[in-house]
Amino acid sequence: MAIFDIMRRDIGKIRLPGWTPFGRWLKRRMPTGLYTRSVLIVIIPMLLLQSVVAAVFMERHWRLVTERLSNAVTRDIAAIIEVIRTYPSPADDYAQITRIARDTFQLNISVEQGGELPPPRSKPFFSILDDILADQISEQVRLPFWIDTVGDSRLIEIRIQLDDRVLRIFAIRNQAYASNTHIFLVWMFGTSLLLIGISVLFLRGQIRPILALADAAENFGKGHRADPFSPRGADEIRRAGIAFMQMRERIERQMEQRTAMLTGISHDLRTILTRFKLQLALSGDNPDLNGMSADVDDMQSMLEGYLAFARGEAEEDFGELRLSDLLEKIRSDFDLHGKEMTYRIDGEDLLSVRPNAFMRLVGNLAANSERYADKLHVEARHSARWLTLTFDDNGPGIPEASREDVFKPFYRLDEARNLNASGTGLGLAIVRDIARAHGGNVTLADSPQGGLRAIVRVPA
Repeated sequence: MAIFDIMRRDIGKIRLPGWTPFGRWLKRRMPTGLYTRSVLIVIIPMLLLQSVVAAVFMERHWRLVTERLSNAVTRDIAAIIEVIRTYPSPADDYAQITRIARDTFQLNISVEQGGELPPPRSKPFFSILDDILADQISEQVRLPFWIDTVGDSRLIEIRIQLDDRVLRIFAIRNQAYASNTHIFLVWMFGTSLLLIGISVLFLRGQIRPILALADAAENFGKGHRADPFSPRGADEIRRAGIAFMQMRERIERQMEQRTAMLTGISHDLRTILTRFKLQLALSGDNPDLNGMSADVDDMQSMLEGYLAFARGEAEEDFGELRLSDLLEKIRSDFDLHGKEMTYRIDGEDLLSVRPNAFMRLVGNLAANSERYADKLHVEARHSARWLTLTFDDNGPGIPEASREDVFKPFYRLDEARNLNASGTGLGLAIVRDIARAHGGNVTLADSPQGGLRAIVRVPA
């Protein structure tokens, strides 16, 4: 058993030369859709089968039938030649032989005295009849000959040299050639096309429920309002659809419970914070209470940040938002703080997003730049499929090793740009959460201005 295990392991490591590059090339060019792959699974075996059947049929049946027909015609010609040689006509009158050939063998013949064979014709590129008939005449007649099988005429011409005479024969093409073989090929390929069409229709019916399930899962993952979905198709697809619906109901129920719990916690904590603020306000202007007042403000800010991150904006419907109005509002805020902010919009200005969530996304990124940089430039490109926002500033930036960590909730880094003295470490986490809820993402890189570049890419 150990020997067989070693042999199996060694065989698995064998790589044929050039197979890996070919496999990669084929993988890049193969379709990725389930519907297209299913159609290929049906079509390719059928084409291979038809090709093998056609090749075998052409090689065996068509050639065999043509050989037998050509053999029969050649035997008739040989018999006529034997009659001419055995019973010569002194008056060179071959009327009886011509009649017998016409009535008995369905061949039109004539004997030309002192004639010669024409020069050989060029051989056709593909002609079974020309090859087989020439071989049969060479084997049975064994006399110089000339044949003409080229063209669409229903007749073929054969000339044979007989001493000082030339025997000229006209035969019907169907007598020496299986000319109706193409009917079989037409039926074969026609039936294949019909079967492929029926298979494609059935495949579409099976693939459509899978696509509907994928769309429903994608919309639910992006937080879109759930469209009516009912499981259809094969039993396995129905089971997957029912499992998805049950999972969606459980997630929605958990989200509702979490929202209700957060609403209650928010109400209770805000009530306590309000009491603290009221007591601090009634205590008068006491310098000893300034620290406590700042702590209360920090607690309220942290509470709002936690609730904003946990609640998210999944419950918000999609609407229209004008990007220029949002960026102009941010630019005015920069001006009030004595900082510079510029922007440029390439493409459509009107967006279809969750307005409040998207404003929070852009506002958080702009607030980070406003806090740690003096200049900010926003580049917006709105194409047919994607909206790309690029934020470039001249601040201190974030080390490359920490650019993914800063998106983690509550992650704190002394030099992180998304934190200040009262921060919670949720600014960039909320930004990425909103971007992914829209079906996009947020990444960080080095800015040409020397600071940080934040790239937001969401479906348009």
